[in-house]
Amino acid sequence: MKTAIIGLGLIGGSMAIDLRKAGLATTLVGVEKNEGNATRAVERGLVDKVAELEEAVAQADLVITAIPVNAIKTVLLKVLDAIPATTIVIDTGSTKSMICKAIEHHPKRNQFVAAHPLAGTENSGPDAAFSGLFAQKTNIICEREKSSEVALNMAAEIFSTLKMRTIFMDPVEHDKHVAYVSHLSHVSAFLLGQTVLDIEKDEKNIFNLAGSGFASTVRLAKSSPDMWAPIFEQNAEYLSQALLEYIMHLQKFQYHLMKRDVNELHRIMTNANHIRKVLEGMDVREKPNQLVENKT
Repeated sequence: MKTAIIGLGLIGGSMAIDLRKAGLATTLVGVEKNEGNATRAVERGLVDKVAELEEAVAQADLVITAIPVNAIKTVLLKVLDAIPATTIVIDTGSTKSMICKAIEHHPKRNQFVAAHPLAGTENSGPDAAFSGLFAQKTNIICEREKSSEVALNMAAEIFSTLKMRTIFMDPVEHDKHVAYVSHLSHVSAFLLGQTVLDIEKDEKNIFNLAGSGFASTVRLAKSSPDMWAPIFEQNAEYLSQALLEYIMHLQKFQYHLMKRDVNELHRIMTNANHIRKVLEGMDVREKPNQLVENKT
């Protein structure tokens, strides 16, 4: 299958590796505006060559967009304008409402699948790509009723090959939920990192005291601002609500801390420990190629 991948960083590059390894992508053409990333992607064998967008998609059976969400809207319209009637397009954006709305009236809307593979690391660029990034992770497809059966079958094959479990959601519900389980954690990491950096200006030895707990907590603060600033902007409404609730919990914790109310602090942390069951439940999932209806 001739495959064009727009954006050759962690997500696009990792998809290229596994689709090629599985024999699903026989020819891989990349589209990448960063010349250094384009060169490195070819050097690593992520793609066979890099071309301009129109050239890359004109002969493709499958087009995957793996670029920041603020660019996806514009690029998707160009892709849908340029592709033949048999080409399927899948995006990987972390927000869905604005993307779906941008192309809802396009005559080739049914050739597009709005997807969000929930996978990643704090690293970016072609050298961050690796095989197995998506294995045993969840993929979300939105507005499946607007995608053709052929497009959905192609998407199912792609995400099954990546060993992902797929669920279906409304784009608004998607954006609301990821604000809590993904976007809020990134904001927390960024601002915890900033808080400690501010303190470090006056307390030079603070990083000598930083252990593995601090490192794991702020790991996401190493993520690319080029990718995350547009995500936050596009999901500002739901992320703002999540932040308000998070701040409320922080203020309650601070209140009980200042009151030296150990029992209440213990109760809050005990309740928070229940997240362990949720996370452990993530390991007990349906088979990766099973499509699951989300009832939310």
